[in-house]
Amino acid sequence: MTTLSEAEALDAADPLAAMRERFVLPDGTIYLDGNSLGALPRATIAAQQDAVSRQWGEDLIASWNSNDWIGAPQRIGDKIAPLIGANTGEVIATDSVSVNLFKLIVAATRLRPDRSEILTEPGNFPTDLYTADGAADILAGRRIRTENADTIIDAIGHDTALVMLTHVHYKTGHRHDMAAITAAAHDAGALVLWDLSHSVGAIAVDLGGCEADFAVGCGYKYLNGGPGAPAFLHVRRDLQDAVLSPLTGWMGHAAPFEFRDDYEPAPGMTRFLCGTPPMLSMLALETGLEQFADIAMPALEAKSAALFELFAEQIEARCAGHGLELVTSRDPAKRGSHISYTHSDGWPIMQALIDRGVVGDFRAPDILRFGLTPLYLGYADVWRAVEILADILEKESWRDPRYAERKAVT
Repeated sequence: MTTLSEAEALDAADPLAAMRERFVLPDGTIYLDGNSLGALPRATIAAQQDAVSRQWGEDLIASWNSNDWIGAPQRIGDKIAPLIGANTGEVIATDSVSVNLFKLIVAATRLRPDRSEILTEPGNFPTDLYTADGAADILAGRRIRTENADTIIDAIGHDTALVMLTHVHYKTGHRHDMAAITAAAHDAGALVLWDLSHSVGAIAVDLGGCEADFAVGCGYKYLNGGPGAPAFLHVRRDLQDAVLSPLTGWMGHAAPFEFRDDYEPAPGMTRFLCGTPPMLSMLALETGLEQFADIAMPALEAKSAALFELFAEQIEARCAGHGLELVTSRDPAKRGSHISYTHSDGWPIMQALIDRGVVGDFRAPDILRFGLTPLYLGYADVWRAVEILADILEKESWRDPRYAERKAVT
């Protein structure tokens, strides 16, 4: 079993260790929830002060031109592109994941008018399922079908218009084989839409190598864009002129400042814009992305895998017999960058952990989820987190009645 001194030695040898200093992390807190809300980059504080005081306060409306606010969605999209294996001009930052899903579900299924099925999996992230249901309701003759993850490829058929999957499952951390599923969909004449919310910024993604059609992703998890940060969407270049967003807002117009009554879609990814970009949030996301400028995604993924193995090893050695069951694959190629355990008393256990400064989260009905954010999490953090968890389980301190109180956000 790895000792604390050995974990500290791993930190000392970690080429990414210096990244930790770029983030605001409270003393006494081991933050294992960056897969839900990323930590604050120190650079964001100064960048937001400039955005508010100078760009908004002094330059006022001129900032749309002088500070290129108007070009932010495309500029930020191009900074996301290398993190997901996309090309320049294939990604745009805009709206939320839910809104972007709706746009792409409708746009993609309209490319397959003779097919009625949108295929996904049960237990997908709820907003993906809810949004797909809503889109199907307004698309005449479309229906949602769910198929278990291990048989999804076999379920793709001649009536499948779109396969819509989350690359890394939000609860279990299971990672789909993007290349195999995309190839199977294309062989069957279907299109594929990937939700990268629990992938981007933590593991390597290769949309281009897989020839993936469409993707969406979140800006406030591993990308550290701040609470409610804008999301992004991706459309493969050769499909861009063929698809049209169902939300034909003025920012997606070819000439928005001509103020014409008729709609003409802008070329390329700009047609997927809708309303005015929320500039303070946009600029916070841009600063978060700048932290990845000199980072290779394979290096991040390798550290993620090592953190996972240390966490799992320590749980096995120190928490055996206390009802924790690992539900995330031990195979690095089959998981994302969080580790999840089931426990019948998962909620109070997680609240006891948070009370002791170990911040993970809980997903109903029984999942304790720990995010392993390789940019700023260290090996000694993982070692100490498991030490505290073992103490809570051994002493059963989680039985304190105050830990049973349910909160609005879990």
